[in-house]
Amino acid sequence: MSAGAERGSVFLEPATVLVHDSRGSGQFLLQLQAPRCAAAATPGSFVHLACGPGIPMRRPLSLLRAAAAAGRIELLYRVVGHGLQALTARRPGEVLSCLGPIGRGFKPRPERPRALLIGGGVGIPPLIFLAETLAADRGGNWQPLLLAGSEVPWPLATRPAALAVAGMPDAATHALTAIEERGVPNRLASRAGLPGCHDDHVTALAAHWLAGLSAAERAIVAIYACGPPLMLRAAASLARRYDLPCEVSLEERMACGVGGCAGCAVEVQTAAGPSMQRVCVDGPVFDATTVFG
Repeated sequence: MSAGAERGSVFLEPATVLVHDSRGSGQFLLQLQAPRCAAAATPGSFVHLACGPGIPMRRPLSLLRAAAAAGRIELLYRVVGHGLQALTARRPGEVLSCLGPIGRGFKPRPERPRALLIGGGVGIPPLIFLAETLAADRGGNWQPLLLAGSEVPWPLATRPAALAVAGMPDAATHALTAIEERGVPNRLASRAGLPGCHDDHVTALAAHWLAGLSAAERAIVAIYACGPPLMLRAAASLARRYDLPCEVSLEERMACGVGGCAGCAVEVQTAAGPSMQRVCVDGPVFDATTVFG
């Protein structure tokens, strides 16, 4: 697969709404015809959308999928604030201004083909994009495992898992259907009593799985995570415990989305010392050690 670690071209293009479905609990699936963005998108990159009349600031949304041949991108978002509330009113056939793809994405390590993907809440979509990209790479030896956590009902269909995953807790019986159908084993965690889910944080599910591996098995594991800050910190802690490489995708409020305003800057540790870097263009994906130590 092509690495997403370097910034690529960013396009401003009109994007036609193809599908815009409510998935419950304020969650929406949005499919757009955006050929230039779709052709350049990589897992971990995002788009900056104009949400509607009277909303001057764009909103950043992670990519769930990109189909270059069809010129389509898919986004899965949860309504937070008036901007995304306005976006929910956009109907098929309408045209949105789309800026993207933006940012440095994940850079999978071929020498560590067991990719442990940990996603929480609105951080799940970029991990689905990464998981499906790895599974589709027939030239690699990738073995992605997606672990997803949510405290609201799943916006994607679930079912009793069809793909076996050794070392899972007994309660973790269900998986995201469409992700399994694309060849990616996955398991779910929730403290909201959702059926078939491990009753704890998703990082606890990851810890359970890692603890069951031998040292030789862990030697080919790398962690990729996206979600709220506490979840990312826990994922980074797991990586330190087992001496695993870990990349994290940060979520920050953004204004311009292209590095001009520096409103999304975070402190990152570099060889030269602390440095303020912009999540929108220097990230959103960073090595976990530079963010969490």
